[in-house]
Amino acid sequence: MIRESTRRLFAEMVLPHLDDAYGLARWLTGNAADAEDVVQDACVRALASLDTATIERPRAWLLAIVRNTAFTWLARNRPNNVFLTDDAQALETAAARDWSAFAPNPEESLIAAADEAALEAAIQALPLLFREVVVLRDVNGLSYREIAAAIGAPQGTVMSRLARARALLIDRLGSRK
Repeated sequence: MIRESTRRLFAEMVLPHLDDAYGLARWLTGNAADAEDVVQDACVRALASLDTATIERPRAWLLAIVRNTAFTWLARNRPNNVFLTDDAQALETAAARDWSAFAPNPEESLIAAADEAALEAAIQALPLLFREVVVLRDVNGLSYREIAAAIGAPQGTVMSRLARARALLIDRLGSRK
């Protein structure tokens, strides 16, 4: 049985950040179903530690749990030597989106969808350590300090990984033109 105070803490500390947790898990696992499993496991872990943890930044705390849960899940469920190619699911998602409200004509709509798919594929192709800092910073908007707390690395390491990741993205996306 979960105490009422723990339920309240969960509602305050975890629930507001579930979208960010899912987004990070989606980027780390590479698909929606696996991300849902990771977030569910992470929420169970978060709930179990709420009464004993000292939480200064709930969002960074939850994303650290999601990150660690994703790595554990990946180690258990994926072979070590998986090589990523173009993500067909991302291409299907981009093609299925309704861009008519944003693009005045079909050509611009297709270009925007292709650009988004290319960016998603480029991020997905990054090494995991680089991918996670890009997602945490540029997708979820965490500060360097929050990312450092979430991944358990010095702030300088976060900045270095982010710079290298962005350089790889620029190289990859720049070479396709």
